Formats: sequence, C-alpha cells, structure tokens
Amino acid sequence: MKRPKLRKASKRLSCSKRYKIQKKVKEHNRKLRKEAKKKGVKNRPKKDPGVPNSAPFKEEVLREAEQRRLQIEEQKEKQKQAAKEERAKKRKQEKESGSKEKEPQAKKAREDNGIQKKHPEKKNTELRNSKRFQCAELNKVIDASDVVIEVLDARDPLGCRCPQLEEMVLQKEGNKKLIFVLNKIDLVPKANVDKWIQKLQQEFPVVAFKASVTKAQAKKNRIKASKEVYDNSYGAACFGNSVLTELLTRYAASKGGDSRLRVGVVGFPNVGKSSLINNLKESTACIAGVKRGITKSLQEVKISENVNLLDSPGILACPSNPAAAMALRSLQVEEGQESTQEAVRVLLKQCNQTQVILQFNIANYRNVAEFLTLLAKKRGFLQKGGVLNTEQAASAFLEDWTGAKLSYHCKPTDKEATPAYVTDAVIADMWSSLDRAQLQTGNEDTLRSIKFPTPANSISFTSSGPTRGLLVVSDIPVEKPSVRPVEELVVEAENNNESEQIAVETKADEPEKVLSEEKTKRVQFKPVAIDNSSSTVKTDDDDAYDFNTYFK
Repeated sequence: MKRPKLRKASKRLSCSKRYKIQKKVKEHNRKLRKEAKKKGVKNRPKKDPGVPNSAPFKEEVLREAEQRRLQIEEQKEKQKQAAKEERAKKRKQEKESGSKEKEPQAKKAREDNGIQKKHPEKKNTELRNSKRFQCAELNKVIDASDVVIEVLDARDPLGCRCPQLEEMVLQKEGNKKLIFVLNKIDLVPKANVDKWIQKLQQEFPVVAFKASVTKAQAKKNRIKASKEVYDNSYGAACFGNSVLTELLTRYAASKGGDSRLRVGVVGFPNVGKSSLINNLKESTACIAGVKRGITKSLQEVKISENVNLLDSPGILACPSNPAAAMALRSLQVEEGQESTQEAVRVLLKQCNQTQVILQFNIANYRNVAEFLTLLAKKRGFLQKGGVLNTEQAASAFLEDWTGAKLSYHCKPTDKEATPAYVTDAVIADMWSSLDRAQLQTGNEDTLRSIKFPTPANSISFTSSGPTRGLLVVSDIPVEKPSVRPVEELVVEAENNNESEQIAVETKADEPEKVLSEEKTKRVQFKPVAIDNSSSTVKTDDDDAYDFNTYFK
C-alpha cells in the first residue's frame, strides 16, 4: 500500500510471497532446460579440435588453410591501400578548394550566398557571438523600448550602473523612462538595501526585487521536484514582481493608445535580466543560468495584454575599467583574456580577510594560492593522485560571486555626486505618471516578506564605482595581432642600454658605506682561472682540492 508523503509505494514483500516467487522461477527454468535437452539444443558451441594426426592428407589440408589465411590478409592490405588513396584524393581536393581564395571577391561572395540559400538552417554562430552583434542588438532594444529597466545587483548597485547607457536613454527621442530594479536583495543586509533604495530614488524610480529559483536550478541544487515541495520552498518564492507589473500596467494605461508598451530590460551580465522576465511571465520564457553572456540577441516576451518585455544581451564592459569591475562583470575569463586565479586575486583584494574566512569556513591564508588550496581541500576538489585542484576551486569561487549564492554588500557613501545628465527636469520627468507613495509602499511590503542575512554573515566589498560600457559599435576595438616595426625595437633596446648605463653611473656616485653594506648582504663568488692545457685548477688558496685527480 502506498503510504502518505511518499513518491513511490514500498517494494517490501512478505517472506512467504518471496519464497513462492523464487520457487516458481526455479521450476520455470528447470522446465526450459528439460525441453532444450529433448530437442538436442546445446548452449555451448563446440571447440574446433583441429586436424587429427591420423587423418589422411593432413599436410594438404593445413596448406589449404594457410593459403586461405594469406588470401584474407592480402584482401585486407588491398582495402588499406584503397583507403589511403581515397584520403590522398580528399587532401588534393581540399588543396584545390584552398586555391579558390585567390579568385575575385565578388565571385566568392556569390558562392557564399548560394551556399546560404541551400542551407538556411546553418547560421553564422561566429557573427552572433561577436561583440559587435551583441552591441547592435542592445541598441535595437533601447531604440524599440518605451520604458528601459536597468537591472542592478543589490550587492554592488553602483558598480552595475552604466553612465553611458543612462545618458543614451535620456538623449533618445520619444521621452523614454528609465527605472532601476534592485535585484538579489535577499543576499544583502536589510539596512544596506534601505540605504541604497533611498539613495537611488533621488535620481530614478527604484523597485526592490527578489527573483525565484527556476525548476532547472532547483533540480541542480537537489531540491525535490514535486510541485508541493517546490512551490512552498523559499527559493521558489518571488518578491517584487506584483509591484513592478502593476507599475508598468498603470503606466501603459495612462499612456493610452492601442499600441503595446514595450519595456526593454538591460544591464551587465549576471545581474538577473532573464530571471526577471521569467518571473514576470511566470514561466521559463528566456534561458537563464550562472554562466555569463548566455543571452546573445533580442527576444520579445508578452506578459500582459498591453505590456511586452524585451530581453537584451549584457552590456560590454570597457577594457579601461578597474580590475575589480572587469573581474565581476566582463567576459574576460570565458574569453581567455584573464586567468581565474588572477580574477580571484583581484576580488579578494577588495574584501575584508576576516569576513572571507568566516564566510567560507577556512583557516587564515597569506596569499591567493593558499586561499585556493584551503578552499579546494574544504570542498573536496581533487585531481588524479589526490592532488588539490586549485583551478576548479577558483572557478567555483567566481561562480559564487557572479551567481545568486554568496552574500556580500557595498555601503553607499555621499562621495558620489549626482551625474551631470541627471538634472531636476529629468528627475521630474521620470516620476511623472508614476505614484511615488504607492511604489514606496510596495517596496516596504517586499522588504518585510524577505529573510535577509545579518551583517556578520555578509562580506563587506569595496565598490569600484560605475562601470563604463561599450554601446557604440565603432568604439569596440578590432582584435588584431600587434606587429612592432624593427625601428621601434632598436630604439627600445638603445633606451634600455642608456637606462642601464645611467643606473651604473648613479651607483658609482653613491657613498662608499652604502656600497659596503650591499656587498656584505650579497653572496659573492671568486672567479677561478682554468688552464685547459694542463687541465689543473689554479686558485689563490693552497688548500684547494683538485677534482681532476684520479685515484685508482
């Protein structure tokens, strides 16, 4: 009988029933063996006994068998030769196709267009993964949107802001509105969230938001997939979606007209843009994950009768940003431009060491290598032979920081001045047609229903300020190998020689006491003169041992 609160019925049987089943199986097998014996069927194949010595013409039989074996080997050799000739033919065809690159570009373009018409399903993945394509898609989202939602990570809201994007939205035609969504608020202490909401609301409307865990993430985290357990779990609960939906619906109604309100969702990678759309849609409409840069192109999702959301690729970070901002929000690690251990070193430099030790429950560390060793030992990341896998530990550390797992927070300060593009007229325009009191009440209800971490359980992180982004296609640098001319290398070598000569001259002008101290600190070796003719070592000391002496 299936007991309550169990997914499957028990497989336990009574002993009498189990013995009865075993007896029936044994009788059935015995019956099958008996029938096979009557028919003369034997399971074991007979072993070839070979040619007996008493058989006549034994030598002729063996000779025929040897000839048959040689024929089979010769046939195999012919097959190998045919395969070899076929490979050579393929190489020749590839070489001829490579020579076609010298043909005119117009003819080559016509051929490429013909191939694309024949195979329309084969899209150019390299084009979709390029930075220029993602930047162009982001501009399409901004141009097509009536309202732009900039998603900010509550752990570092200032670092998630892109001044270039905000200025572009305000300068676009159509009187576009800009709204901040403070996501991942459940990973930050409550007092810190309150301060950031008060600070950001001085410029633009702010909505507090906590995205829910999708079913795929719940399965990955070993949460039970049954509907009752999943719906009642804390990770599956979303907070702030009703406030944001009501805000957009009221603005669409106040705007009037038959056209739908198009809302673009923008932000840096891993701030939760796709998760925000999935929560408002209440289904998995966009692919979301811990890996950065999953969304590559524009995607439109309908959430109500008069509101559509536009998902966009992540904003590209400018290479001139601080190292901490690049380690958190750029795709340098995935692109191979920066090692994972270097990114870990940059992030640890911005944190309090004591809080990191308490958060990861490890011993005190002196450098990044020791920290990764302790973390790999704590989580059981081992290679073949029991060697600790520090590379896997570094990747896990970065996933915790970029994903919605690790709790860290940045404190707002009064040092950051209001940007020049945010004027009083812009602030008044952003708040027009929006109910400030209702938004504030909704945010307070959201904060009351969330369980926040304590300041002791969160790492204090030093923000590097707003992150500059690349929004214009022409600003993206074309990656080309840098070739330096010979003249520059010669000039550089001459400059190095001059600098070395200056350093030697400055050393000669120093006092004799400093030089004597340096000499005492260094280990000095005496030059030994070697005479090749006599093959003996001449030294100043009489007691020097001669290693060339041979003892019989």
